[in-house]
Amino acid sequence: MPTLFISDLHLDEVRPDITALFLRFLTEEAAHADALYILGDLFEAWVGDDEASTLADAVRAGLRQLSGSGVRLHVLRGNRDFLLGPRFAADTGTSLLADPCVVMLCGEPTLLMHGDLLCSDDLAYQAFRRQVRDPDWQANFLSQPLAARGAFAAQARAASRQHQSGLMADKTLESITDVSPVTVQATMAQYGVTRLIHGHTHRPAMHALHVGGQPAQRIVLGDWYQQGSVLRVSADGFELSALS
Repeated sequence: MPTLFISDLHLDEVRPDITALFLRFLTEEAAHADALYILGDLFEAWVGDDEASTLADAVRAGLRQLSGSGVRLHVLRGNRDFLLGPRFAADTGTSLLADPCVVMLCGEPTLLMHGDLLCSDDLAYQAFRRQVRDPDWQANFLSQPLAARGAFAAQARAASRQHQSGLMADKTLESITDVSPVTVQATMAQYGVTRLIHGHTHRPAMHALHVGGQPAQRIVLGDWYQQGSVLRVSADGFELSALS
């Protein structure tokens, strides 16, 4: 049975067709997998495990059904859903992974990341990331009413769009929002791996490189804005393709 990897679904009530595609993926292809890894940004926004919406309930139910059928389900937090917590994990039967983490894949240690840490040239974003990943900040944020948290998330998304518009005007969007090759090399060397799988940049590809003089591979998962993007790993090899 294959092992499946997806990321950057950005599920949102304004795109019900993508939610339907994801739920169908869970009941059809993923149901026949050995494991499913979701490498961040499952949701467009997640303001706490008490999130109450039709979308959240449908996704919880779909994941719970999948894990209940025996498929191992692992979720890594992204920059949009970094507040996924233990209640979500219990409700869905998922294992929440650290970012980064190393897993064995086809007998080889493989580094899994959301990918935002690799975009080290985006200094403004990295400062924001450090702020919202701070445990004290998160505890204070989660103590606020759900409506207030939702308003903050909407404001943060607007600020992100403004930030990207500024980068576009400066003609630095493509470079700054992509990974830093130096950071990729350093991170892979730090963890002693020659294979890295991540999302975040929405630039699906399978890159060949060298780390410490050894042949290496960086696999980038695509987003689910217009279609799905799935990495299938089996005895036959690695296949990265679109899902419609």
